[in-house]
Amino acid sequence: MKYDVLKLKMEHPGDVSELAALLQAEKVNATHIKGIIAQTEGDGYARGYATLAFQLLLSQYLGWTHEEVFDRIPMMMIGKTGGLMSPHYTIFLRDDTNEEQQARSTEKRFVFGVASSRVLNPEEIGTIAQVDVAAEAVREAIKDAGITSLDDVHCVEIKCPWGIGGTMSKAASALGSAVALGEIERDRVTEAVINGDHSLYSVRTSVSAGGEQKAVRVIVMGNKVGANSSLVVGSGMMKDSFDLQGLYDLLEGMGMKVNPLLSKEDQERIVQVFVNAGADALTHIRNQRHTMHSDALSMHAGILAKAVANAVVGSVVNDASILCSAGSEHQGPRGANLLALIAKA
Repeated sequence: MKYDVLKLKMEHPGDVSELAALLQAEKVNATHIKGIIAQTEGDGYARGYATLAFQLLLSQYLGWTHEEVFDRIPMMMIGKTGGLMSPHYTIFLRDDTNEEQQARSTEKRFVFGVASSRVLNPEEIGTIAQVDVAAEAVREAIKDAGITSLDDVHCVEIKCPWGIGGTMSKAASALGSAVALGEIERDRVTEAVINGDHSLYSVRTSVSAGGEQKAVRVIVMGNKVGANSSLVVGSGMMKDSFDLQGLYDLLEGMGMKVNPLLSKEDQERIVQVFVNAGADALTHIRNQRHTMHSDALSMHAGILAKAVANAVVGSVVNDASILCSAGSEHQGPRGANLLALIAKA
């Protein structure tokens, strides 16, 4: 198997022209596309429009119906790009038929795996049933990636059904992932814990919910010895949105020096950064009050949290097209930003 990741720009919510050009020029094989994560502008309708654009394009090349494209390829549209967030999408490519000799190096290289759960019944969304369904889907994606040690998993991206309000569904999915990753014990998870006990969380999972989803869709990223890839992935955490040291620790752990900025060479190594922003989980930062929940834009607290994280991280890596989602439901300690970074090895 051969793994790769591409990041392409969007000029509007339905713009898949850059991918269309690559497919037409045969620079990308549609059968190698195993997952898509997009940072799209707009609300749920715009996210659905972006999903449909990918369905229409890929069905032409794969010979599948639009529904088959949706069912077989996890497509995670993360909407609402506040601040200086530039709309874009990340394509996960894997050539399952690649017969080239695997690298003999003992170095770990980037791999990913995907999985989709069964369709959830409406009454199961946000419950223990979803916790178990999500855990199984994450386990399947880890197996699909060929990862044998949970320590080698660095990022789990999940898109789940919206249910009633989305919050409980995201919470159940995050807890399920934490169980699958061995971060918490399954017997500690009860109905009361779901979005209730925030001392239980995953530090490697980011969850988004959408009305277009009926199942739990998963993309797992990690490293594996001898993988046929020129990339590597790492993970870390900013304790709060001002915690540059947490970001620096991740970069330096991947061989990049911040002094006081990244060199142009290191900036060019970075393929994509994934940030799960948690600033809106609290009403304060560094013992100072903030007004995300009380000012005129309080209804958009999650967008503000994403915009802040995007600005802080983007200024360091010199990129406005990083993937930022917002979610405090068992996704790291309250107020923290979870980080994952794919870079050229």
